[in-house]
Amino acid sequence: MVRSEAGDVDGYLAEVAEERRSVLTRMRNLCREELTGFEERMAYGMPAYERDGACEIAFASQKQYISFYLMRADVREAFEERLAGQDMGKGCLRFRKPESVDLELVRDLLRATAALPGTPC
Repeated sequence: MVRSEAGDVDGYLAEVAEERRSVLTRMRNLCREELTGFEERMAYGMPAYERDGACEIAFASQKQYISFYLMRADVREAFEERLAGQDMGKGCLRFRKPESVDLELVRDLLRATAALPGTPC
């Protein structure tokens, strides 16, 4: 699954391959716990979290990996050392296997995102 037509995150998770569903559900739960004041919605066919109308976080089950989108350059810069060893695109962490998802890193990134408003890139 690359882009879902699901109307909500529950529908999205129901479509995800079973071997990925558990970790994506845990990722969603972290987002809901840490992103106080954010709205959960579907955007571009994936679960996304926005504040004041701007999407700051999203995640997706891609063909080759699980993606965690961090749209805040300031947070990426603050975590530069921890992100250095990760498979990362411009604003996307890629985890090749469900068991390789670093949920502690994800939680820390979510906390940093929630702590201060910023401008998504």
